[in-house]
This record gives sequence, structure tokens and C-alpha cells, in this order.
Amino acid sequence: MGGWHSGPAPHMSVQTKIVDDVPAIPRQYRALVDITEREAAPLTTGQEAEAQNGRLRFAQGAVAAASPFRALQSAGEDRSRALQCLTQAIYYEAAAEPESGQRAVAQVVLNRVRHPAFAKTVCGVVYQRFDASVCQFSFVCDGSIARRPVAVLWNRAQRIAAAALAGEVEPSVGTATHYHADYVFPGWAPHLAKLAKIGAHIFYRWPGTWGLPRAFVGRYAGGEYIPAFNPAQTAAVSEPEIDYPPIAALPERRAANDVGGRMDPTKGWKLSIPDPSQGGGALSTMLAAQEKAKAVALAADEHAMQEAKP
Repeated sequence: MGGWHSGPAPHMSVQTKIVDDVPAIPRQYRALVDITEREAAPLTTGQEAEAQNGRLRFAQGAVAAASPFRALQSAGEDRSRALQCLTQAIYYEAAAEPESGQRAVAQVVLNRVRHPAFAKTVCGVVYQRFDASVCQFSFVCDGSIARRPVAVLWNRAQRIAAAALAGEVEPSVGTATHYHADYVFPGWAPHLAKLAKIGAHIFYRWPGTWGLPRAFVGRYAGGEYIPAFNPAQTAAVSEPEIDYPPIAALPERRAANDVGGRMDPTKGWKLSIPDPSQGGGALSTMLAAQEKAKAVALAADEHAMQEAKP
């Protein structure tokens, strides 16, 4: 979802029914659902997208909180698989986001489980439309899932996923069922109700009554299944420990009157900061005073030792 990937779908080693049967979509919402599933790519990117996102106003009124998700309270195979799928969604979609943003992603997944427009299992929601031209969550199709997770970040995502499955609710996004990164502007954004912005993600709910708590009547179906990716499809994907931007891409952060600059050893520049003992000013004065005090202390100690001799 954080990009709504379009392109060739990954080949699975096992084809399975991921999209569970769901209630019929009301006639007035069918076109809107089609837009969110058919939109192949964001309309704009970069600064233009940020400007359009800024112009799109937040929905008026209080954000109605979702009910706690309690369908997987007991341990078992379904819960273990649901925890795995929800952790994947949190990690690959929002590993670099604040914890509130990760909780919001988890809330979106669980909101979808209970909404008529989506699958009725956690893994079903995360992998819904994995074999179509548009993945509901971009990491399913863009190769991100082949990367080896960073342990500390994965553990945090797993902790947040476990709390959500235990009934913890992220109230800031309420009944949100959609989100996207703030540097893109998907075509469906103006048609949904904009609820909140957390970190780099903007969250939305369906418009009208279909986005209110009373519409979330879907029953959890059970039978969680994690599709297996064909190893040949993901073998060529790089597996970085973590994706930091190159230094050259980092913005300059200094005051307007700062006349300094970065050290560039490729141009033959050498560091020429004098050793503190060779410098002048307050530091030299302090060091000299310390040496003088040390000499006085040593002399006093020697005198005391002489006096103590019989």
C-alpha cells in the first residue's frame, strides 16, 4: 500500500485462495473500490505530490476509534501465522516510521479484516491481490520481502503486531483502511476521507457510512495461510542490512552565516587542527595550571612522607 505497486506479480510456489469470500459491495461504492484496486501508479511524485497532499484537507469531526480486534486471543496456528503476516506488513511498510506509525499500519490491516471490501483473515488482507496487476501492499510485489530483516527492527514490529492482535487500538487513525506515503499522490486519495498523517504516511477511511464503525461487520474467517514465494523470483534481489541514503543525498544542515564546509579527502585536503598542548588560549592556561598544581601536590606528599619517618 505504501506505493501501490504495479507490474508483474511475483510467482508463488503454491497458488492458494487468499481472497476470502466477502459480503457484496454496495452499488454506490463499487466504482470507488474499483479505483483503489485498479489504480496502477501514483499520479504524481516528489514536490508536486507533497503540494497536492497539503492541499487535500482532513475530514471534519472527531476520528471514530475502531473496536479492539479480539478474534485471535488464544494461541494456535492461525495466530502464529497472523502474527507473521502482520509483522511483515509493519516491518516492510513502516520499519523506519515512529511506533505510532507502525501501530497505525497494524490498525489498517485489522480494520480491513473486519470490513466488507477485504479478505477475512490477516494474511488474506496482507497478500490480497498478490496475483493481480496491483498489490494491496507494495512489499508483496516489489521484492522487499526477499530482504533479510534487521533483527532489532523486526522484533519491534513483532511486538507491535502482537499487541494489536491482543486488542490494542491506535485511535489516531480510527477506521482507516488506506494509507500512502506523503511523497506520492494516488488517484484515489481525493475520493476517500483523509484522517491523519503520522510520520511519512497519510491515512484514509472510506467516505460516508461505509467508513464508520458500524460498517465493520465482517467476521474473522480463520484458516490463515502464508503464500510461499518462488526462490528463483527473489534470489536476485539485494538484501541490504538497512537502507540509508548516500551521504551525497543528505541535505546540508547549517546556519546561513556558517562559512565552514565538509572535509573532502579526495581533493588532497588534510586535517590541520593543532594538538591541544601546542595551541594557545584558555586551554593552554588550564593545562599549565594543572601541571603546576600537580607539582605542588607531589612536593606536599614527599614532605609528609619525610615527616612520618621515625
